[in-house]
Amino acid sequence: MSRNRLDQETSPYLRQHKDNPVHWQPWSAETLAQAKAENKPILLSVGYSACHWCHVMAHESFESPEIADLMNQHFINIKVDREERPDLDAIYQSALQLMGEQGGWPLTMFLTAEGEPFWGGTYFPPEPRYGRPGFPQVLAAISNAYVNDPETVAKNVASVREALNRMSASATVAADGNLDVSTLDAAAATVVKYVDFTLGGLSGAPKFPNTQIFLLLWRAFLRSGNDTYRNAVLITLDRMSRGGIYDHLGGGYARYSTDQEWLAPHFEKMLYDNAQLLDLLALVWQKTRIPMFAERIEETVGWVLREMVLEGGGLASTLDADSEGKEGKFYVWTEAEIDATLGADAGIFKKAYDVTPHGNWEEVTILNRNNAPCPMDGDTEALLAACRARLLAKRGERIRPGLDDKVLADWSGMMVAALANTGVVFERPDWIEAAKAAFEFVIRELGDGERLGHSWCKGQVRGAAVLDDHVQMARAALALYAATGEAGYIDRATQWVGVLDRHFRDADGGGYFFSADDTKDVILRTKSAADNAIPAGNGIMVEVLASLYHLTGEDRFRAEAEALAAAVIGDNPNRSIGVASALNGFERLMGATQLVVIGAAD
Repeated sequence: MSRNRLDQETSPYLRQHKDNPVHWQPWSAETLAQAKAENKPILLSVGYSACHWCHVMAHESFESPEIADLMNQHFINIKVDREERPDLDAIYQSALQLMGEQGGWPLTMFLTAEGEPFWGGTYFPPEPRYGRPGFPQVLAAISNAYVNDPETVAKNVASVREALNRMSASATVAADGNLDVSTLDAAAATVVKYVDFTLGGLSGAPKFPNTQIFLLLWRAFLRSGNDTYRNAVLITLDRMSRGGIYDHLGGGYARYSTDQEWLAPHFEKMLYDNAQLLDLLALVWQKTRIPMFAERIEETVGWVLREMVLEGGGLASTLDADSEGKEGKFYVWTEAEIDATLGADAGIFKKAYDVTPHGNWEEVTILNRNNAPCPMDGDTEALLAACRARLLAKRGERIRPGLDDKVLADWSGMMVAALANTGVVFERPDWIEAAKAAFEFVIRELGDGERLGHSWCKGQVRGAAVLDDHVQMARAALALYAATGEAGYIDRATQWVGVLDRHFRDADGGGYFFSADDTKDVILRTKSAADNAIPAGNGIMVEVLASLYHLTGEDRFRAEAEALAAAVIGDNPNRSIGVASALNGFERLMGATQLVVIGAAD
């Protein structure tokens, strides 16, 4: 273990660290055995390729020979790509939260040689600042405690392990199953209290899309006609679609906004956010016909098909926040650059897109339409579109952010469904064909009999599939069935539900575990019902089962959907903000409209 072994990995994130002086190891049985043999604690660092603060900590600490020496001397150092091993990330993020810390990336956890967590944090600076200790001081203190105070370490390990087991057990609840439309109404009434009706999104900063929550509110509006729910969604989508979180030149939404005005994102673009937003925008457009939402859909799908499709049709997972070592450099502009590119048309563009001499963010401009009418009159909008095309071409000459070309089964499933759904709504068979190609790529490259792998990169499959992989691909199959009428897609979805029932189901506590019963390198099988940036697999499973019931008429799917919804949602309306995806799935079970077409088969 006396060298950095990440040069043997395929993950773009892990390979970013292959030249660090830290002796990074991949997560493997061999690495854990080495930790036991040397009786050293494990320093586990989890991140992802598009993560700005991961890059910062790497430059400040992992590229420092002095800090690397401390790490190599006292720890077995393991680097994990959270997108490649979401099961490991889920365990140690939960452990960190149980220690009273806010989760996030980079995740920095200290484990025993058995992989049990006993202390951790996220980003640590190289010297004390931001009210945080310097990383060298942290390393010294942890090493000292591990060697000289093993009783405290053992006590921490035991308390965290017990709390993790309790957290997993409480993810689903014993409920009587008496859910009905009033459950959905109570949930919407609870959730809407948290909405910022001036700027959209949930109140405060930072602001995330929280797509499942706004889908819940939109469905509540469709069901009840209550304009409070309608306005919550329209204000949110309007402000996001005007704001700097949206890439006004190339299409697509960034992961979140650091401020409450949706102006300044961390600039990484994730496949999963854009998939969920496409679905919501299309649903809202069907009712409202708001032109800007149709434009955002077309531009975002355009970005996906232009920049995220790999050879063979697979979908890359993320675009980096940084280029040339600087956050957002690819996306921001100076007034002088705008003037030079647009010439006589610069004046009207600058007024529309908030371009000023000193910028709106760190002396540069993030293009946005927060403070200008949107849309303007037809001639002005045509001129602005021409200006955007010229600026996009100019931006294409810059050094691009890194593309993480891993194909993830679960994220791919989300985008396949979004492309299929929007393809139907906007009558775009080319979008549906792209969805079919991405679906077939996952089956071809990540399929293993009835089961899937989780991550593919450069011809290699890494990571055992998790709950989300099979459930999101099942949902994608049902979306493709709706788009094409090809019955084989229902068979695929049913097959994957069977895999989940055999290998992931918690027969005693209800719901589904995140890891399969034959995943051997995790310290426990977590179970979560709570949506994060990615909706919970248990929540999406309710939707899949509900859809299968309506499509097949098989009553077992209805019974399973009802039981799962009851276990996930429970009878506490305050739980609803965290389980919006399950509520949305339950509404599909309760509220679907059945259409019967009578006539000859042709």
